[in-house]
Parts: sequence; structure tokens; C-alpha cells
Amino acid sequence: MISTIQSVLGLASGMLVGFSLGLVGGGGSILAVPLMVYVVGVSDAHVAIGTSAAAVAANAAMNLSNHARGGSVRWPCALVFAGAGIAGAFAGSIVGKMMDDHRLLTLFALLMLVIAALMLKTRSRVGLPDAQMSWANTPAIVGLGLATGTLSGFFGIGGGFLIVPALMLATGMSIMNAISSSLVAVTAFGLTTAASYAWSGLVSWKLAGLFVAGGIAGGLLGTRLARALAHRRGALNIVFAVVIIAVALYMLARNLSLP
Repeated sequence: MISTIQSVLGLASGMLVGFSLGLVGGGGSILAVPLMVYVVGVSDAHVAIGTSAAAVAANAAMNLSNHARGGSVRWPCALVFAGAGIAGAFAGSIVGKMMDDHRLLTLFALLMLVIAALMLKTRSRVGLPDAQMSWANTPAIVGLGLATGTLSGFFGIGGGFLIVPALMLATGMSIMNAISSSLVAVTAFGLTTAASYAWSGLVSWKLAGLFVAGGIAGGLLGTRLARALAHRRGALNIVFAVVIIAVALYMLARNLSLP
């Protein structure tokens, strides 16, 4: 059972998750897991991962509608990328459930630091505003989609911070288009992972609903700020990397301090 205090904390935490998804297209689930464990008080890390996957998938879908109305989603690239990654997300989630949760989160934090470094290195890149899917970039879209889907399922996360640079690498699109398009894959990967965890009874649907409710308001604010920052060269890349580094260091500190 979830207490009244936990319900309030769940709503507030959901707002932070939605804001992160709206702002940078990712970071939602890696924020959701520590929020559920350390703020809301979910004792089982695997339940936190499964519940966060369901909540982040729903919040990502709502944020996707906000970005889609702005015309910044590159649908052919996004759909092929997501389709290729679904099988990987399912396979990765099966392996992830068998791994010790502390080791899983430590590996994940290290991966986040690598991604953040790559984002800072390319912070001045503008990208192609009219990037489209073609026969030339289809193999890269499919291959990177499969790879990020597997990692997303393995770590139990939506994987937006993996998907954004992967889409930029595969197609040359701008970071704003990549963030918007990444939400298609975040939704698909999150649903796939959540289904796998739900099959094992590792999802708290009430808590997931609270996170989704809180994420609606947070997502609207995050999307507005993302559009404002998109006009400043490299600003969104820096925000994206700072979020990743901060959460990665926090997760490392928590997990490496454990016996």
C-alpha cells in the first residue's frame, strides 16, 4: 500500500521526471528510479525500475504529442529507429532482471558519464534542420536503434540520453529534432521493458499512475524551455550533459558506498 505522503512525493517526483523528458528527451527513468527508492520509499529496486519504465513511457508519449505539434519530430527516422530497438529492449530487459541491482546501476552511471562527454564534445554542432531518412543512413538507423534498445532494456530505462546522440550520429539531424524524435523510441522501449517487468510482477501501477499525473505539468514546462534553448547554439547540449553528469555522480556515490 502507498501512504498519503508517498502519494504526494510520487506526484512531485513525477513532475521532475516529466520536466526532464520535456527538456532533454531523456533522463526521466534514471531520475525516476532513485526518486522512487530514496524519496518515495520503494524498497525493491527492480520494482522501482519496472514501475519507472511504465511511467516514463506514458510521460514520453505525452511529451511526444507536445513536440509533434511543433513539427520537430522526424517521423520516418524515429519509427524505424524505435522499431529496430524493440526486440533489443525485450532481450535486454530479460538479462537485466537477472543482474544484481547495485551492479546494474553502477554500470549504468559509468555509461552515462561516457555519453555526457560525447555530448559536450559536440556541443557546438548545429546539425541539419532538414535531415531525412535515406537508403544511405538506414543501416545506421537500424543498427543504432537495435543497440540502444538493448541497452535501454538491460538498464531498465527509456534511454533518451542514448537515443538522442544515436539519432544525431545516424542522420546528422539537429539536437532539437533528435530530442523530439527520441521520444518515439523512449515510449516504445519503455513500454517493452515495462511489459517484461509486469509479466514478472515487478510494477506498482498505482505509483506509476501518480508519476504520470505529475509528469503532465512537468512535461509542459520542460518542452517550453527546450524550445527556448534550441535557439542558443550548444546550450541544449550543455544542459543535457550537465543533467547526465549530475545524476551519474549521484548514482555512483550511492552504489559504490554500499558494502
